[in-house]
Amino acid sequence: MMAQPTPEIVPTASVRGWQRWLRRTENGLVVASLAVMVLLPCWEILHRKFLSGFLPGVESATPIVRHLVLAVAMLGGALAARENRLLSLATLSTYLRGRVKAVAQAFSGGFAAAVCALLCGASVEFVLVSRRLGQELAYGVPVWCVQVLLVVGFALIAARLVWFGGQTWRGRLVTLAVGLVVVAVGCWAPVSPEKLRWPGMIALLLATALGAPVFTALGGAALVLIWSGGDVVASIPINHYRLVVNPTLPTIPLFTLAGYFLAEGGAAKRLLALFNAWFGQMRGGPAVVTVFLCAFFTSFTGASGVTIIALGGLLMPILRSSGYSERNALGLLTGAGSLGLLFPPCLPPILYSIVASGGGATSVTMEEMFKGGLLPGVVMMAMTAWWGIGRGPKQAPQGVKFAAGKAWAAVWEAKWELCIPVVALVMLFGGWASPVEAAAVTAFYAFVVEVFIYRDLRLVKDVPRVMVECGLLVGGVLLIVGVAMGFTHFLIDAQVPDQCIAWVTGAVKSKWVFLLLLNLFLLVVGALMEIYAAIVVVVPLLVPIGLAFGIDPIHLGIIFLANLELGFLMPPVGMNLLLASYRFKKPMSEVTRASLPMLVVLLIGVLLITYIEPLTTWLPRVWK
Repeated sequence: MMAQPTPEIVPTASVRGWQRWLRRTENGLVVASLAVMVLLPCWEILHRKFLSGFLPGVESATPIVRHLVLAVAMLGGALAARENRLLSLATLSTYLRGRVKAVAQAFSGGFAAAVCALLCGASVEFVLVSRRLGQELAYGVPVWCVQVLLVVGFALIAARLVWFGGQTWRGRLVTLAVGLVVVAVGCWAPVSPEKLRWPGMIALLLATALGAPVFTALGGAALVLIWSGGDVVASIPINHYRLVVNPTLPTIPLFTLAGYFLAEGGAAKRLLALFNAWFGQMRGGPAVVTVFLCAFFTSFTGASGVTIIALGGLLMPILRSSGYSERNALGLLTGAGSLGLLFPPCLPPILYSIVASGGGATSVTMEEMFKGGLLPGVVMMAMTAWWGIGRGPKQAPQGVKFAAGKAWAAVWEAKWELCIPVVALVMLFGGWASPVEAAAVTAFYAFVVEVFIYRDLRLVKDVPRVMVECGLLVGGVLLIVGVAMGFTHFLIDAQVPDQCIAWVTGAVKSKWVFLLLLNLFLLVVGALMEIYAAIVVVVPLLVPIGLAFGIDPIHLGIIFLANLELGFLMPPVGMNLLLASYRFKKPMSEVTRASLPMLVVLLIGVLLITYIEPLTTWLPRVWK
């Protein structure tokens, strides 16, 4: 469920004039924001533990870090638009050709640009109100000066959606004209807004089907519903801002940055050598290696697509040379790409804990979600490894024996990277630091390991590129999450959760029947909706219903995430299917057929997680 991925960001040297200046400025601001987000919490730990009696601390360090997330979110979203890599449901447009495709592209791009322009206008209203309040961030800097990034970000994205709406100037002018018409209707409606609700939603649905980004679908739905209901659309950027500056949210870009340092450095090769030395001589050893390595990288990057693209070229030759058929190897790699989503410090459990606790109905901490996800994550890994072993050669590789010396040498070679999960977990669960500080220490440690110890990344040339790529991913995700909060806000104001509770509890009497229906519902959600948008939109509706049936909130959260993990493999638009097709240059139909057995196997794992509650709840209860 994303736009066709680009291998790397266009080099600045290939762009001239003011575009080069703008590109460098954007890249520099993202790099600087992420760098301060890493260094400031690390300094706070040192100051608190050792230097408080000698040096003053940083004023309002926590609010500064939280507002830097807003900078990364909006500027990273602008970078994603600049590189034409905003997440989208590109379905119908892939079947169009020639003039029809150009018209469809102009319509979807123009409509999406109009949504961004209207969100930009709503952000201006929000900033003007905030300016009158006179709140200060730190060192005399008003909060509204940072909130202006909402305006700048949406404006840049709108301009770039117009640019990519056509391949020629004529196509871009048509795209601009479509956008201006939509904005004009939104600002000066010829009829009452209520009468335009359904025509607006139908047009939005068509634009989304033709390739408009996911965030404009959610933001556009919020705009149409709130505007046609007579409410103030400035509530959308307000809710966007409130979510992005949530105290826990900085952990998402920080842990993701740690994962990107690992993925872009030589960690993949060292860990592959390590797992291969320990498991490669077993029957199905390459499958076990694939499972461990994919789970490790996905747990840090939070993006199974990054795992498939980064590791696919390394693992596919190993699987094929070990006797796996091309179909089985393709299916295993596509399925294993999302295995780490339940392990710390992955993004979805963090976001789930924030959204589930935001409504006040329940409180689920990030630590509880990670503890609850450990055993279910192991179950999913074991199921995948079991399938992979069964599809491999029936005998262990001939002439390949376990060599203790080689195995321990591989451990020693990868020792610094093996310590990264230990650093994250000790800081997170050991009481040494807050979750944000633990994430910052993990990112800094990964930076030191890859740049100064192994020297796989060059400080000046590689590190900024990696940080920009991380900012692009995080910005694209937080853009979706932020505008989705506006849609969720409308649902809550319309009392949709209360109506859902009344309907479900009236129609379904058994907890076990409800869990089965929940699995079916979430499979559909996973097939149609991007995981981060699904968390923000669906969780506020789901948590109250789960509580009504007496389901443990942690158990409900792991069921939710495990089902959405399957969404990466669900045809027709599962993200792992799209990225595996791109990475291995195979038709989508071939990737889908190869992945269906893995989908069935992981579905069995999800059912085990759903109906064996202690798999999720036992560890949080005993590990206080």
